[in-house]
Amino acid sequence: MPSGILYIVPTPVGNLDDITLRALSVLREANLILAEDTRTSGVLLQHYGIKGKLAAFHKFNEHQTLGVVKEKLQAGLSVALVSDAGTPGISDPGFLLARECAREGIVVQTLPGATACIPALVSSGLPCDRFCFEGFLPQKKGRQTLLNSLTLETRTMIFYESPRRLVSTLEQFAEVFGPERECSVAREISKLHEEHCRGSLADVLEHFRDCEPKGEIVIVVAGKPAEGHREHRNKYKEGKDCGEEVFEG
Repeated sequence: MPSGILYIVPTPVGNLDDITLRALSVLREANLILAEDTRTSGVLLQHYGIKGKLAAFHKFNEHQTLGVVKEKLQAGLSVALVSDAGTPGISDPGFLLARECAREGIVVQTLPGATACIPALVSSGLPCDRFCFEGFLPQKKGRQTLLNSLTLETRTMIFYESPRRLVSTLEQFAEVFGPERECSVAREISKLHEEHCRGSLADVLEHFRDCEPKGEIVIVVAGKPAEGHREHRNKYKEGKDCGEEVFEG
């Protein structure tokens, strides 16, 4: 019997309409749906009238359940993997399962779809032709070493952060990259209260010291500028904003 297919299915990061027709088709037809949180994914499935076998697959049980999932795939069943929001494997469970299935010769198909980092990058006004994704920084061990290694990074950098740590992270970024480094903080992408806060690290830090951040956060930071290069910064300053507020720099 030929092996089944592992489908890695992106789900909306906010607005439930941000799901593809193909994703809905795969979720309806899959023999098993693996979810980071069955309660969260259950809301999405119920919204679209999808009924099927839903099982938990998250960072706390992925090693224990990996063998069972591979057996089902090798028996010819189709399995769909979803996370709470966005594309599995991008700062979410999924890498381990995809790697092990690929090693076993099981077909892995990742559907294109929602992710938070790309809308945040493109909306930032910062160069998006070359960028690096850093995800969540280590909270303690290795954090400062990693940040120090990024001081020479010339590509635009993308980070994920929780709202309760946003201010302290921006403070650390200002110390490492300099308070004048350009950045953008995207909050609640595709949701009702979506916000993009643009300006220097000092500008954005001041804003979030005054306005408590809430929701999902993506930080986009400009790479190290070329020596003597000011043209982009001048253009960026002309259009920087935070909602309806315009920073003066």
